[in-house]
Amino acid sequence: MSAVGLIYVGTVLIVNGLLLLGWLTPREAGPLNLFVGALQVLTPTYLIFVAGGDLNAIFAASGIYLFGFTYLWVGINAVKDYSNRGFGWFALLVALCTLVYAAESFLRAQDAAFGVIWLLWGILWFLFFLVLGLERQHLAPATGVYTVVIGVITTVAALMTLLDGWSGSWTVAIVIAVVGVLALAVSAPAARPLTAPVKEVVD
Repeated sequence: MSAVGLIYVGTVLIVNGLLLLGWLTPREAGPLNLFVGALQVLTPTYLIFVAGGDLNAIFAASGIYLFGFTYLWVGINAVKDYSNRGFGWFALLVALCTLVYAAESFLRAQDAAFGVIWLLWGILWFLFFLVLGLERQHLAPATGVYTVVIGVITTVAALMTLLDGWSGSWTVAIVIAVVGVLALAVSAPAARPLTAPVKEVVD
């Protein structure tokens, strides 16, 4: 995925995190999802069209569709006030796909840092599955916090790449992994309990 596209991926993740936290309404977050979703569908379509059958180029472009369909779906649901349950189950399939792209980054592209980012994205999509597909709404605030953090990581990675400062080394990978784990740890307390605690009645 191009660094330019990653900037917008990171930006829309931050916006969607704020949406999950209740700081934005679906209609307020919808337009950006539609804009970025359209960009992330048109871009890989063009790249595959000009790839000339190069399987490596086609594979690299194919992962962009995961983001494009995600944001288009979220954006359409937001502006039309549709249910997100269908998208939640799609998110589970995307989470599984990220394992393949992460493995490719680790083993073939020799970019361990980006491999970790793919895994962090996979965790994020799995959380979307829990919150939206299985309707575990008590996880929405925690998922919102995690989404914002992953959005920031994505944006920083994109800017570093554009500034020719990106390194796919294992040192960078470990730093990103630690930040990701800390993001999960920090966001966990934000999860609301499934049921409100029952107060004791004192006679």
